[in-house]
Amino acid sequence: MGRRRTGPDSGRPGINGSSSTNGAEIAVVHTNGSASRSCEIAVSRGDRPSDSEPFMGERQLAYFRRKLLAWKDEILREGRETLFTLTTDTTQLPDITDRASSETDKAIELRARDRQRKLIAKIDSALARIDDGSYGYCEETGEPIGLRRLDARPIATFSVEAQERHERRERIHRDERLE
Repeated sequence: MGRRRTGPDSGRPGINGSSSTNGAEIAVVHTNGSASRSCEIAVSRGDRPSDSEPFMGERQLAYFRRKLLAWKDEILREGRETLFTLTTDTTQLPDITDRASSETDKAIELRARDRQRKLIAKIDSALARIDDGSYGYCEETGEPIGLRRLDARPIATFSVEAQERHERRERIHRDERLE
């Protein structure tokens, strides 16, 4: 999923073209490569955790819980919209090419929703890690993942270094299978 930031930090307006009265509102927009919709999660700058706070203290955990829950709610809302659209769109297109195009669009939308269904499972897993106290720590090394990485990818389970090692091992194993 690609991400782009809007708001005062980027010189663009906040959510839906507006910004808060104090200019502190920031929207993180998660876009899905094949889906035409985006997920906007608003977080005020004052709530954003800082490195000067205790790592995964109460304030940081509350911030990430809110962020994850807002992301999950947005995905579920988009899923309901897709379901409504697919069940109410009974347009019979006479041209076979138009029908094929419409069916392809629906298939792409369903694949995007399936990816988001898997993302909801990862969000639920992250929320469970918040509850059990392991959120924010690398599953491989036990070291803190880092606030910037968690802010960019709140479902992260590995530190940047551990993720890079994991991806290198996957590439090596994939290459061995292809030989």
